[in-house]
Amino acid sequence: MQVKKIETDLDPKPQGFYSQAVQVDNLIFTSGQLPIVPDSGEFIKGDIEKQTIQVLENIKAILERAGSSLDNVIKATIFIRDISQWKTVNKVYARYLEKGIPPARSVIAGADIHYGAGIELEVIAYLK
Repeated sequence: MQVKKIETDLDPKPQGFYSQAVQVDNLIFTSGQLPIVPDSGEFIKGDIEKQTIQVLENIKAILERAGSSLDNVIKATIFIRDISQWKTVNKVYARYLEKGIPPARSVIAGADIHYGAGIELEVIAYLK
């Protein structure tokens, strides 16, 4: 088994003891991504649609850096603070992951997400 750290400047730098993602053989495991704009460090608050877009863009950058893509996601875990915003989150999520077979997914609602974020998302993807 080969383990490799995945890191890109196109995503926020880890603020603790963790990697942006880890590759194990042909699988990539991302850490939970928050709605942070990498260039500025700006934390997107309020609008759940904008937060979800930023989180998915961050994940997209990590996967592409690893040689994969959102098309290769096989499992997603979504943490959402307010379940009443689920319809909006799901709509954005579906746009980003619309190709191929939808990934397996878990949704945890009512989560106390770091920095007061409305969403955090992590995925497992494969390399072709």
